Amino acid sequence: MTVTKRMRQPELPFKTAEKPKGSPEGPAVDTVEGAPETVGQAAPKLEDKERKAASASMEEVVRRLESAFQRVASNKGAPGPDRRTIEEVRKHLPELLPKLSEALLKETYRPGDIRRVWIPKAGGGERGLGIPNVVDRMVQEAVRQVLDPLYEPTFHESSHGFRPGRSCHTAIAEACKHLDEGYEWVVDLDLEKFFDRVNHQRLMSRLAQRVKDRRMLVLIGRMLKAKVVMPDGVKVSTEEGVPQGGPLSPLLSNIVLDELDRELERRGHRFVRYADDANIYVRSERAGQRVMASIKAFIEGRLRLKVNEKKSAVARPEERHFLGFSVRRAALDGVVEVLLSRRSQERLDARIREMTPRNWGNSLRECIRRLNGYLKGWLGFFRICTAATTKLHQADAHIRRRLRAIQMKQWRRKRTIAQRLVGLGMNRRTAWRNVYEGRKGLWTLSLYPGNVG
Repeated sequence: MTVTKRMRQPELPFKTAEKPKGSPEGPAVDTVEGAPETVGQAAPKLEDKERKAASASMEEVVRRLESAFQRVASNKGAPGPDRRTIEEVRKHLPELLPKLSEALLKETYRPGDIRRVWIPKAGGGERGLGIPNVVDRMVQEAVRQVLDPLYEPTFHESSHGFRPGRSCHTAIAEACKHLDEGYEWVVDLDLEKFFDRVNHQRLMSRLAQRVKDRRMLVLIGRMLKAKVVMPDGVKVSTEEGVPQGGPLSPLLSNIVLDELDRELERRGHRFVRYADDANIYVRSERAGQRVMASIKAFIEGRLRLKVNEKKSAVARPEERHFLGFSVRRAALDGVVEVLLSRRSQERLDARIREMTPRNWGNSLRECIRRLNGYLKGWLGFFRICTAATTKLHQADAHIRRRLRAIQMKQWRRKRTIAQRLVGLGMNRRTAWRNVYEGRKGLWTLSLYPGNVG
């Protein structure tokens, strides 16, 4: 819908973006799948959905602004293009909330620009994140809180990304279940630049099926059309995509991909999806090739997204990287095991090398403290691995050796190294022999566990 009546922009701490084009005309239509009211107990479900749809209003968004700010503040995010921090907005929140509420209700609110930052991807390359202004993140979070009860209960059971009570671990548990039931081939689908390719028209059409308040649809349309400020200061118009980094984008991505989930369900496939990572489990390689071809046609034809052919494949589950893990059926007893994927092992090794450089300029205690913080988080995520004992022992031995090398580097001279080893309780003759026998560098000396505690 094109807004013809432009009201005075209230003095709020955000910039304005272009008005959206092609927004839906007239009131949104709420459609609910299910049986007619006269059949069985379908009527209460229909009434419940209608009640939730009616609550998805701009008034409800306004009521949630304060709690939305508290949620945004708890995430401790970086400032957007206006460079206003969370603490700055917090100081002016009492006078900001009434003005922002009025602007939302009168439809004069305009989302500000989005700051683009690039972060390295674990598999190489960079991923673009969009950081809205703090005020815009607050509005997005309020919209998310209003829409979430309307959509969350209807998402497919095999969708695990960005949902309460679900995680990577629940996704892996379902993958193990499919493998245990005999579906031992996986169609691993990778959507190329998914968050940058979401079709706005299709997304707004799906939202209009349930959201009745036209103002909500116009607001979301404006958020999608907000300009992006690149690192060099150039502003880029947004014609497609959902900015990855705002509070609302995970929910919108699930709304888009729920259509894929329903199509897979309609075809009777076993699958697991976490955000834009989807694995479909089949019984044979030949079936996997058929599924890959047909689902690729659906994704690119119906959803107007792109499948990355280089990263997508039909293979055995143990050969693929899914959320940091791979799964396999043990050859001896047939039990399904959860393993570290090869990529996760490489990441761990690279991170250990990065955190334990030979020229570490601080105390060894500080190096160990930083390592412990990382390893606790790593173990917390990968604790579900059922066959990682050998890798963990290898990583532990490697870390200890690198720490010994750092300590010896700080002791500098071989004479000092030998004296320190004796002071730590090592036999005097053994210590001097290990240090001075042959031409040994620090890495060679660090091989002996007895050299440093």
